[in-house]
Amino acid sequence: MRIILAYISVVLLWATTPLAIKWSGEDPGFLFAVTSRMAIGMACILLTLVVLRRSLAWHRKAWLTYLAAAMQIYGSMIAVYWSAQFIPSGWISVIFGLAPLMTALMASLMLKERHLSFSKLCAYSLGVCGLYIMFGSALRLGESAALGIAGVFVSTLLHSGSAVWIKRINAGLPALAQVAGGLGLALPAYLITWTLIDGQWPTTLSTVNIAAIAYLGMIATTIGFSLYYYLLTHLSATRVALISLMTPVMALILGHLVNHESLTQDTLIGTALILSALLLHEVFDRFNPVSKPISGNKL
Repeated sequence: MRIILAYISVVLLWATTPLAIKWSGEDPGFLFAVTSRMAIGMACILLTLVVLRRSLAWHRKAWLTYLAAAMQIYGSMIAVYWSAQFIPSGWISVIFGLAPLMTALMASLMLKERHLSFSKLCAYSLGVCGLYIMFGSALRLGESAALGIAGVFVSTLLHSGSAVWIKRINAGLPALAQVAGGLGLALPAYLITWTLIDGQWPTTLSTVNIAAIAYLGMIATTIGFSLYYYLLTHLSATRVALISLMTPVMALILGHLVNHESLTQDTLIGTALILSALLLHEVFDRFNPVSKPISGNKL
């Protein structure tokens, strides 16, 4: 029951996070938005550790886990914040829908845990076609939108790589410890990046900016990251990544209704192809006896 509740919570958080990311950086800039989010998140995590009287492990596997988590918290997140300047918020969730395919492909190529069957290759091809259509739609919006698509793709790649790496290390650390260690390495990198590239405190912060940053820092980071790493500890990396199967449509509808983002025919077709690829991948994962799910211990 705990895993089910955590799974549902992460689905809802991932569906609302893209819009909050876009809102948080509209006035102060993406670097201030993501840095302030992580600073708030770090403060909340440290407070939680103190209240629960928890401490962090410092052995070799723990350090490697923190480094792998930091790759997602810093590398993946800074890329998606930068990209959110150029594309609708719903697109972020759609492209992140490729995470299960990327995760499974990495596991197959790097860890040799899966058999690349014809059905899996068909699923990957559908996902690439969906991404291609989304990219074509972005080109019609301008070169910056195409760069935004590319940025989210890189972010998804780093996100998937981080998940596979953490499962491969298999340190058995509590979810809260993984978030705290990852944030502890990522936050200084954020502060250095913001200081060198921007370094200016925003002159104006709207209520929407403040609310979005607070939501992302206190809820999406503190609770969302903890639940994500909790699921990653108890489920396979691909199973966790399948959360992306549910969030794109929710994020597209939310962006359309709340932020008045357009839903073009190409966007809907690209979304349908990516979701079809994920569904095909999951169906054959369950019913093909040759291709067994990746266990948490093996990754």
